[in-house]
Amino acid sequence: MTSGPFLSKILVFAVPLMLTGLLQLLYHSADIAVVGRFVGKEALAAVGSTGSLINLFVNLFIGLSMGSGVVTARHIGEKDETKIHDCVHSAMLISLISGALLAAIGFFFSAGMLRLMKVPEDVIKLASLYLKLYFLGSPTMLVFNFGASVIRATGDTKTPFVILSSTGFINVLLNLLFVIKFHLGVEGVAIPTVISQTLAAIFAVIHLCRLDSECRLIIKDLKLQKAELMEILRIGVPAGVQNMLFSFSNVIIQSNVNSFGSSAMAGIAAGSNFDGYIYTCTNAIAQTTMTFTSQNVGARKHENIGRVYRICVICATAIGVTIGWIGFALSPQIISIFTSDAAVVPIAVGRMRFIMPFFFFCSLMDVGGSQLRGMGKSVQPMLISLLGGCGIRLIWVFFLLPFKRTLDFLYISYPVSWGVTFFVHFAAYFYLRKKHYPIKKTDSATAVRE
Repeated sequence: MTSGPFLSKILVFAVPLMLTGLLQLLYHSADIAVVGRFVGKEALAAVGSTGSLINLFVNLFIGLSMGSGVVTARHIGEKDETKIHDCVHSAMLISLISGALLAAIGFFFSAGMLRLMKVPEDVIKLASLYLKLYFLGSPTMLVFNFGASVIRATGDTKTPFVILSSTGFINVLLNLLFVIKFHLGVEGVAIPTVISQTLAAIFAVIHLCRLDSECRLIIKDLKLQKAELMEILRIGVPAGVQNMLFSFSNVIIQSNVNSFGSSAMAGIAAGSNFDGYIYTCTNAIAQTTMTFTSQNVGARKHENIGRVYRICVICATAIGVTIGWIGFALSPQIISIFTSDAAVVPIAVGRMRFIMPFFFFCSLMDVGGSQLRGMGKSVQPMLISLLGGCGIRLIWVFFLLPFKRTLDFLYISYPVSWGVTFFVHFAAYFYLRKKHYPIKKTDSATAVRE
C-alpha cells in the first residue's frame, strides 16, 4: 500500500470490500423483501423504520472498529510487531465489551425509543420485537466487524467477503424457511440475522487465530493495552460520533416520515433500501482511502497521500453517478422486489427518483472524511459532519419543513447536507495536508520514480 501504481492496488483492495458490504446489506434487504412480500405492509413498515434507530447506536461502535483498523494499518506501516499485537488484542476485547453494552441498551429501551420516534401504534409492537431480537445479536456482530477491520488492515479484503458469502446465503434461506414454512412474522427475519452474524463472528475469530503473522489472535492474550486503547479511542470515538450524528439526523427525519402514516413509512423503507447499495460500494472506496493513507502515514511516505485521495475521489464519483442513475431509471422494477402495495409503490418510486441523481455527493463526503481519519485527524471530520450534515438536516426539519410539509421537500435535506459537508471536507484536507504533511522535493521525485 506504500508504493505505486495505486489504481490497480486500490481496486484489488476495494472490490472485495464492496462485495462484502453488499452481502452484509443483503441481511437487511432480505428481511425487508420477505416481510414485504409474505407478511404485510405493517411488518414492512416495522422492519424498515428501525434502520435509522439501529444505525444510531451501532455506528458508534462501528466507528471504534474503524479506529482499530486505522491504528493497526499504521503500525503495519511502521513494522512495529509489539504494537500490532497489542492493538489486535485490545480491539477484539473492545468488541466484546461494546457488544454486551449495545445488546443491553437495545433490548431494554427499544419500545421507549420507538415511541419517541412517533412510530404509529399499529407498527410499534412489531418494530419493538424486531429491535430486541436484532440487538441481542450485537456482541457477535461487533466481533465480526472488529475482526474484519483487523484483517483488512493487513491488506486482505477477500477473507471477510468469503465469510459473508456463506453466512449471507444462510441468512436468506432461513428467512424464507421461518416466514413461509413456519409462518413467523418479524421474528422470522430477525432470528436468521442473529444466527448469520454469529456464524460470521466465529469464522472471523478462527481465521485470526490461524494467521501466521503479527496480527494473529491469541485468546489468552486478550487484554486492554492502555496505549493502544487510547489510540483506538482517539480515532474511533470521533468517527463513531460522526456516524451517530448522521444517524441521529436520520432518526429525526424518520420521525417526521412516521407522522405521514404507515404507507409512507413502508414506501420510504422500500425506496431507501437501494441507497444502501450505492453507499456500500462507495464506502468501500472510503475505507480503502483510510487504510492506504494510514499505512503511508505510518511509513512516512507523505508524497503518496494526495495520489491515493485523487484516485479514490475519481472512483467514488464514477460509482456513485453510475449506480445512482441506474436506480433512477429502474426504480419501478427495483421497488417491485419489495412490495406491490398500490399505496406504497408510488411513494417508494418517488423517493428513489428524487434522491438517486444526487447520491454521488454522499460518496464524496465519505471519502473526504475517511481521508482525514487516515491522516490521523478524526475530530475535524466529526465537527464538519456535525455542522454540515447533522446541523443542516435539523435546521431543515425544524425550521423549513413546517412551511412546506411534503415528502419531496423533506428529501431535499439529503443532497444539500451531503454537498456542503463534502466541500468543507475537501477544504480541510488541503489545509491539514499542507500543515502536517508537507511534501519535500525529494519526496516528489521518489513518487515519480515509483
